[in-house]
Amino acid sequence: MSDRVLKEFTRQYIRAQKVPEVVFGWQGGEPLLMGLDFFRKAVKYQEHYAKSGMRILNAVQTNGTLIDAEWARFFHEHGFLVGVSLDGPAKLHDAFRKDPHGKGTFKRVKQGIDFLKKARVEYNLLTCVNASNVEKPLEVYTFFRDEIGANFIQFIPIIERNLDENNRELPSITDRSVPGGKYGEFLIEIFDEWVRNDVGTVFVQIFDVTLGAWMGRPGGLCVFAETCGNAMALEHNGDLYACDHYVNVVDKRGNIMDNQLINLIASRDQMKFGLRKKTDLPRACRACKWLFACNGGCLKNRVDASQLDDGTLDKFKINHLCKGYQAFFNHVDSFMKFMAKKLRNRRPAADIMEFLKEHDIS
Repeated sequence: MSDRVLKEFTRQYIRAQKVPEVVFGWQGGEPLLMGLDFFRKAVKYQEHYAKSGMRILNAVQTNGTLIDAEWARFFHEHGFLVGVSLDGPAKLHDAFRKDPHGKGTFKRVKQGIDFLKKARVEYNLLTCVNASNVEKPLEVYTFFRDEIGANFIQFIPIIERNLDENNRELPSITDRSVPGGKYGEFLIEIFDEWVRNDVGTVFVQIFDVTLGAWMGRPGGLCVFAETCGNAMALEHNGDLYACDHYVNVVDKRGNIMDNQLINLIASRDQMKFGLRKKTDLPRACRACKWLFACNGGCLKNRVDASQLDDGTLDKFKINHLCKGYQAFFNHVDSFMKFMAKKLRNRRPAADIMEFLKEHDIS
């Protein structure tokens, strides 16, 4: 990203805000490849354009391989929240996370996390759940909790489409993609460990968001919200896209160097894109008891055919993770009701651990 685009984006983004706290999210590719000087300039521009009383926050998602003491000091000094991609212990992480020379990256990622800890940088783990690590849920979770010492964990299911010779997406998914039903089993196994031992000390994003749904709160994640379109993606040249999963010609909204960011965000095309999540639900989703919790999941993962009662196919595809989501929501229902009741009565959700122990519920 050029200095000109960075400066203009920062100016427009802050000017468009009507809230006292503004968050800049840096993703890639690998954003740290831009170098420390880029981020120093980014912070300088934020300070220059910030309105009186406005608080600026930065979050960066990185593979962790480039983090050293200098990066860690910078993150600490400027209060960055750092998301580090880690897919489990070395064998599981290195199955798909390799450097350009084909070598696993686990050791470098672990070293990067150690630098963050030493500098007292707030960090969380982002784990891509794939066909390999989905088979080892407790090995992944307990490694994060007991050996890494992580308190915040996000699980991102990997669903990739195969491509044809012209790089166009095919209906089939890749071998490394997570099977939909297996993803539910993965979540259930981890949940059973978490709900008995770690409520209130380890925060697993999907568990927190699910509890929010049982509390009657709107989807805390775009993938579970009724509509979407608020998580747009800005490319290095100023091109703005509907979502980071839809960086293509059809879903390009324009360029911030030619049109104001706020106009692109509020465009009719973007509104229509966000509403598709609701309007393009297959009939099976509309009739599902768990619609309030997942709202059909992410549009990009709706790749499976859905059959109607008369045997014909619904014109709208169903989420590849549907079977897994249903199994997970069925399993956690009674636990979520218990914790939601505690919270409504101004008691901590963590009370569930003592209840399960007292009643020897396994």
